[in-house]
Amino acid sequence: MLAKAVTSVPEADAVEGGYAYEPKWDGFRCIVVKDGADVELTSRGKKPLTRYFPEVVRACREHLPERVVLDGEIVVRGGDPGAERLEWEALGQRIHPAESRITKLSAETPAEIIAFDLLAVDGEELVAAPFARRRERLEAVFADIAKGAPLHLTRVTRDPAEAREWFTRFEGAGLDGVVAKALESPYTPGKRTMLKIKHKRTAEAVVTGYRVHKSGQGVGSLLLGLYHEGRLFNVGGIAAFTAKRRLELVEELEPLVRRDAHGEVEHAETDRSRFSSSKDVSYVPLRPERVVEVAFDQLEGHRFRHTVQFLRWRPDRDPESCTLEQIDRAKAYDLGRVLAN
Repeated sequence: MLAKAVTSVPEADAVEGGYAYEPKWDGFRCIVVKDGADVELTSRGKKPLTRYFPEVVRACREHLPERVVLDGEIVVRGGDPGAERLEWEALGQRIHPAESRITKLSAETPAEIIAFDLLAVDGEELVAAPFARRRERLEAVFADIAKGAPLHLTRVTRDPAEAREWFTRFEGAGLDGVVAKALESPYTPGKRTMLKIKHKRTAEAVVTGYRVHKSGQGVGSLLLGLYHEGRLFNVGGIAAFTAKRRLELVEELEPLVRRDAHGEVEHAETDRSRFSSSKDVSYVPLRPERVVEVAFDQLEGHRFRHTVQFLRWRPDRDPESCTLEQIDRAKAYDLGRVLAN
């Protein structure tokens, strides 16, 4: 069951039967299927996640009913107690081919499940039931789960004013918006019948280079930088270009390509980590002279949390003015307070 993007939190009476509102979690969407001792975790795209999160499998096996199907989000939290937030980068690193690494990270950065829907429990099929009924049954399931388990029931409200407050306040804990669900709607797999309201911001960034497209033709992605205390930091990239535009960008950016004394393109690579040791991280470096305006949702540390969207070139902007300080950051909010109903 998917969500359609809208620009604002709808009023509760905007749909027959009314809306319920939930925080929008920023993790890996996951269907949890438990049948006795068998537990399977599956992504929204039907990719198996079970082997990457053994600690989640153990928790589901221990705390959930004998037979159940949940819809939820796998998340990883970080930070000191009282100042925790969602850690998207740590979550992404959990997808690793090596069994030893999976075991190590499951202890170092343990994941948790945030449940927000119930499809079946103990032989009762709930897909056709209205959301109000599914939520009622989900609350009954979580009433029996021990406090402190890494399984959480998401908050819900029927008050749009409270949902708007969550939209602002919970961003400081790493959440990325609010979801509205029609109380009388059944569970509709593959259909965008929920509504999502996400944070959207714009910023000006410096184009520092580009990666060649995997086809070998044109620009695959533009690399972006922002200045902080006189240093230019890599903050992410833009990747959504048509085949025609990819070729055009090569010509447009040619005058900015950094070359050595012999006219050869300078060798450049983005930082390697243990998770990219086998990947090609080379790119074509550019003189930091061209500014682009982008749309993004959140900045985590010194990086955009997700791939950003190209809006327009900004020839009127000085590259040195593209600083981290231009970006409005949400006031910090403790994730533990979001999870504590």
